[in-house]
Amino acid sequence: MEERSTTRSVSDAGVPVRRRLRIGDLTLRGGTVAVSLGLVVLLAGLLVVLATGAAPALSQLGLSFFTSRQWDPVTNHFGALPYIYGTLVTSTVALVLALPVSIGLALLLNEVRSKWVRNPLTVLVDLLAAIPSVVYGLWGLFVLAPALNTYLAPFLARTLGKLPVLGALFVPTPAVGNMLNAGVILAVMIVPIITAVTREVIATVPADLREASLALGATRFESIRMAVLPYARSGIVGATMLGLGRALGETIAVSMVIGNGLGISASLLAPGYTIPAVIANEFREATSTGLQHSALLALALVLVVIALVLAGASRLLVRRSERGFR
Repeated sequence: MEERSTTRSVSDAGVPVRRRLRIGDLTLRGGTVAVSLGLVVLLAGLLVVLATGAAPALSQLGLSFFTSRQWDPVTNHFGALPYIYGTLVTSTVALVLALPVSIGLALLLNEVRSKWVRNPLTVLVDLLAAIPSVVYGLWGLFVLAPALNTYLAPFLARTLGKLPVLGALFVPTPAVGNMLNAGVILAVMIVPIITAVTREVIATVPADLREASLALGATRFESIRMAVLPYARSGIVGATMLGLGRALGETIAVSMVIGNGLGISASLLAPGYTIPAVIANEFREATSTGLQHSALLALALVLVVIALVLAGASRLLVRRSERGFR
């Protein structure tokens, strides 16, 4: 009788606890599903609005909208190719410049044991991420661009500009703003994002993995190269795509230093234009009933599609990196 009463009391006391846990789990799961579906619906609504607004321009211009280089609101000739080209080139330059610096900073912040070095650098990286883009633009316009045009651009033209194939990227032009300036300012802006995410990813590398590589006779550099970086490869790819997304959508800072020139040139020292910059500069002047308004919405749709394609590609790269490490 005593055992039966004890079991009953334990089971009676356990039922409300299980119910409470079940209600909490169901509430959390329902809230998570609702937020996820809300994000999907929001993205779908965004695509529908952009596609509806871009339909007149795409139906009237057809494929010439993506292949033409002319952008003339007076004659209703709109070609998105220079803007697509400028967006991809500046983002690529920014990624090439920012990725090695970001990975190096992340490794430094994780490997250096001295708090006198690590803590100030961590605060500095976080502060760089919090600076508004207009401040970056003003700094790039008055400080960075004159320095690059005075010292870096002539140096690149004298050295790399004389090489057979690579020299086409550094043909000098008299323009003050160019795609190299925009790429450099974008690199400065995305370094804090990539560094912060990469730092957190590298911090999750198991200590046993490091100790095992050191026990096998690897140096500290070899341990980082053969154990830490391969383990964190998928996270680094994700951080890189986050920085690339920031570079693709940046508007104010790029428009201040890129020169806003409508044209396609292989030289990084030539002026260019990006999709966010042209939307920000011309959207207020475009009437809601004209074809220019629809063309700008079509540019926004193209930018969203590029971002979605890169997001999908990043997921594939992350999965492939995880499989390769395994």
